[in-house]
Amino acid sequence: MKHRIVVLGAGYAGAYVAGNLARRLSPAEVEVTVVNAVPDFVQRLRLHQLAAGRQIDAPKLADVFAGTAIRLRLARITAVDPERRVVTVADANGGGELGYDTLLYALGSHGDNGAVPGAAEHAFDIAARPSALRLRERLDSLGGRGEGGNVLVVGDGLTGIETATEIAESRPGLSVTLIARGELGARLSAGARGHLRRACDRLGVTVLEHTSVEAVEAARVLCADGSVLASDATVWTAGFAVDPLAAAGGLEVTDQGRIVVDRSMRSVSHPNVYAVGDSAYAIGDNGKPLPMSCATAGYTGMQAMNAIVGGLTGRKVANVKLVYAFNHISLGRRDGLWQTVDDQAQPKPKYVSGRKAARIKSGILKLSLWTTSHPTFCLPTRKHRLATAPNTATDRVAADKPGRAAA
Repeated sequence: MKHRIVVLGAGYAGAYVAGNLARRLSPAEVEVTVVNAVPDFVQRLRLHQLAAGRQIDAPKLADVFAGTAIRLRLARITAVDPERRVVTVADANGGGELGYDTLLYALGSHGDNGAVPGAAEHAFDIAARPSALRLRERLDSLGGRGEGGNVLVVGDGLTGIETATEIAESRPGLSVTLIARGELGARLSAGARGHLRRACDRLGVTVLEHTSVEAVEAARVLCADGSVLASDATVWTAGFAVDPLAAAGGLEVTDQGRIVVDRSMRSVSHPNVYAVGDSAYAIGDNGKPLPMSCATAGYTGMQAMNAIVGGLTGRKVANVKLVYAFNHISLGRRDGLWQTVDDQAQPKPKYVSGRKAARIKSGILKLSLWTTSHPTFCLPTRKHRLATAPNTATDRVAADKPGRAAA
């Protein structure tokens, strides 16, 4: 009987791991099923650009996995039962249960708008494609007015900064305000913070620092200091949260619902479950939890892939570095910041700004899309070939048939 691997979620981490499992394991011995709610791959790193009006590619997952043995199930996951080793799904045909031997949990995160009254009802978020498109429609309607409109972006993390600057540049007729709980760019070096402030000034973004939002209404935002800000569109980027499915299923999770994993990305409570990306609570090489980020998705995905392959082939599991080395921020289309950080995630003095940083960010976005669209692609170095030389029947088949993109 084939070993059944079920992958929940086809974002950056899920699609990448699924494709590489299909490349490295024999389809005669292993069955890989990917469950995703929508038929397209969503470039979450570019959703702020989609909301601002840019056209963003959304490859069909059926095309992404074409030529592999991966089974794609378009369905919404409604429950996870790690004791019975099944997941419950709902689709147009009514859904049902999927059994697994190994589960890869890669459902990511969504906008955390539940803590502040009115945010869920009245604010837009850009953590998913449908909500980004709803914001786009709203901005289109404001652009049609002669007087323009006021856009408030709540949250001064990387997503908030990118969203505010992108909207301001793409839609100069709108008045954009960025609300920061603390100092703008607190995670950046002094030089990078200065560049960020100059970029906001150049684009006409008003920055309100040390400001907390207490409530969101349909046409205004109420702040803790008593001030009231008029708003035609409020964008909520103040944090992210994960789906409660893992907690409801009995997996060991943090207070925020992230699955607690060991160094191999295996659940500490259920060894047949692996978690990657934003869904995983993993400790980095610096002894601190890895943040929710695209870089974390890549590192944890590679580690889980190595662990699953090693467990099925009897090969030693190689450790992937679990680090957070830099922040990359787009400031509109022709400006950006590339901020290096130390092993304690504190900003180093060195940074790159301007068009060069924008080109670096653009390259990262293109590479992220390409590697996801070609999930079985591999250009191994000599060291990698020696480390992964086939020594079992499963690996020999995988090595002889590397998949569509590698062939």
